[in-house]
Amino acid sequence: MSERSVSRAKQEKRWYTVLAPEQFDREELGETPADEPEKLYERTIETTLGDLKGAASENNTKLTFKINDVGSDTAYTEFKEHSLTRDYLRSLVRRGASKIEAYVTVLTTDDYRVQIQPVAFTTKKADASQEKAIREEMVAMIEEAAAERTFEELIDSVVEGRLSSAIYGEAKTIYPLRRVEIQKATLEAHPEEVAEEEATAVDVDEEDVAAD
Repeated sequence: MSERSVSRAKQEKRWYTVLAPEQFDREELGETPADEPEKLYERTIETTLGDLKGAASENNTKLTFKINDVGSDTAYTEFKEHSLTRDYLRSLVRRGASKIEAYVTVLTTDDYRVQIQPVAFTTKKADASQEKAIREEMVAMIEEAAAERTFEELIDSVVEGRLSSAIYGEAKTIYPLRRVEIQKATLEAHPEEVAEEEATAVDVDEEDVAAD
């Protein structure tokens, strides 16, 4: 490509203002360039909750958004992932105490599939049965939360810390806890994707029955 062609390509690129989803008050996430609007789709933008809220104390929470719609000079996003920084999680670990993790995939009332990873930190070393009971309690409470909430409501409860606080309140009766966090929450599938997977599964089951 000649220097003139490269220069023309650069000039043809436009900058788009990227906005957070409505549940995050359409806060501006920054700007991103593209020579064609279609190339913006699926592009991810990472920020911190601290940047969105203007609170440095929230910088240990990372939020990832994915562009799913584009206007004339604006790119709109949807929530993709919430996660805590490694440094923050590492700071919660104490020698002689237990770190109890769980992984649970849930379906919200509006059929979004989300994977949530809670983690509990005890004050002292718990035994295997206590760790198992705490893990089961975390999973049960997350499944219950999803069964009662829409996708937006569930993510709000994760980001705002309400879900981890509720888990802490129940699980600490099993063994003394120092802290409970949701270390990651990831959108795995949209309602239409879930419906398609279910339809495919039904088709496969029917084929198995016919084969028998």
